[in-house]
Amino acid sequence: MSPRTVGAVLRQRVEVDPDAVFLICDEERLTYGELQRRSAEAAKALLAAGAGHGTHVALLMPNGADFAVAAVAIMRIGAVAVPLSTLSSVAELRTLVDGSDTRLLLAARSVRGRAFDELLGAAVGEPPSVLAPALQRTVFTDEVLAEAPVSDELLAAAEDRVRPADPVVIVHTSGSTSAPKGVVHSHSGLLDHLVVLNDLRNYRPGEILFSNSPFFWIGGFAYTFLGTLVAGATVLCSQEGDPAKVLDLLEREQPTMCNGYAVSATALAADPSFPGRDLSTMTRGNLYALMPAESVPADPALRTNMLGMTEGGSVVMTGTAAEAEADLPEHLRGSFGRPTPDLEARIVDRTTGTDVATGERGELWLRGPAMMLGYYGRERCEAFDAEGWFHTGDLVHRDDSDHWYFHGRGDDMIKTAGANVSPAEVRDAILAATGLDSIAFGLPDPGKGHVVAALLLTERPAPDADVLRGLLSPLLSSYKIPKVVRSIARTEVPLRSSGKVDMTRVKEMFGG
Repeated sequence: MSPRTVGAVLRQRVEVDPDAVFLICDEERLTYGELQRRSAEAAKALLAAGAGHGTHVALLMPNGADFAVAAVAIMRIGAVAVPLSTLSSVAELRTLVDGSDTRLLLAARSVRGRAFDELLGAAVGEPPSVLAPALQRTVFTDEVLAEAPVSDELLAAAEDRVRPADPVVIVHTSGSTSAPKGVVHSHSGLLDHLVVLNDLRNYRPGEILFSNSPFFWIGGFAYTFLGTLVAGATVLCSQEGDPAKVLDLLEREQPTMCNGYAVSATALAADPSFPGRDLSTMTRGNLYALMPAESVPADPALRTNMLGMTEGGSVVMTGTAAEAEADLPEHLRGSFGRPTPDLEARIVDRTTGTDVATGERGELWLRGPAMMLGYYGRERCEAFDAEGWFHTGDLVHRDDSDHWYFHGRGDDMIKTAGANVSPAEVRDAILAATGLDSIAFGLPDPGKGHVVAALLLTERPAPDADVLRGLLSPLLSSYKIPKVVRSIARTEVPLRSSGKVDMTRVKEMFGG
């Protein structure tokens, strides 16, 4: 049976091959043996600092060795990792830290010019603070966590107390509601699911996975970071802002697989040096812009897609590796495969609550051990119904051959470059910054799927787009700030006969 706690998984990997490389990030290389040793020292320092079983320890760090060591150290002593988005605004960061009852926060000083020491000072103040009452201490990566770490024996005792059912991480949704929800997963729930996912994608020792997914969201934390640990493989990432240097890294390390966000991959492929690069080993994955021509489908819609969600521990619907690497017949165009075998799934009429017929659209409901324990700080009934089903809000249908298809959200959430943006959150921020009401929505974009657009409702001159973006910068993450902005008199807003805004006509005004 596979190990069912993070500490046990790491111990098994070290027993098999301590010199195998777990992570490469630019010039950093971290073997499994080094991860074991460095995370042990960090874990002993955490214990000496007062962290222990059940303590919420937040991470505000970019992808890399520091994140890997800190996250594993937290999880192996039974504390709960709380990865925080490095894209957060001051207001968002305060909400995440306070809402998760973070007690100890480990942070980088800065990332790509963003000074996190200043950001945290504005967000949560100097602990203890009324802004985040549970937070007792913030420690930066260039500071000493504890002068006298505890003994090896105490670390071993702490690790022995960690159980598969214990919470292991709180990953926040990327904004499908006005305030991101903290999704709690257990050791066994995530690890067992990743065994299933690794089998489906044929992720094994010896594979090198290049990923541009940030470790603070579920795709990066589970599917990439923990998935690599479970597989005994190598994850390759970069924090370099120069595309040529990222391409140097890829050419040097020769990854065999890739996943993440197509927008970033397209930017790399646009570098003038790209045509002369040798990336011939990267034959599997979804970053088609970087892959060799013979591995790129002529029509990506004829390759099995995948559906993921924070509440489901990353991917919940996909095909096998073989299906992902071969073209589907035309009648299966757009298939998302099928729900993973460790999940029960239903397609339900949202009005009647009954299962729909094959071929009809309905809401996807999921149930199974891979699903979250719940939303942190919320009652179970806010996450699951009385029979344990999670109502995803995603609209899907199933065909006669048991292929499933995704048709978007049942609500108005905007999906941009893999992140979720709530229109309500954007509207609230615009109101706070300008005093203006607005309509926020997604406009189709060939690179990002959608971009955020806003229609300002005003009888007076409205701020232009650049001014508005500057006003919103302290309130919203960069990906939530509208890229397209227009204004209109409130009396000219197109309405349906019901009196509701006619969003079809609004989008037509933007060329959508």
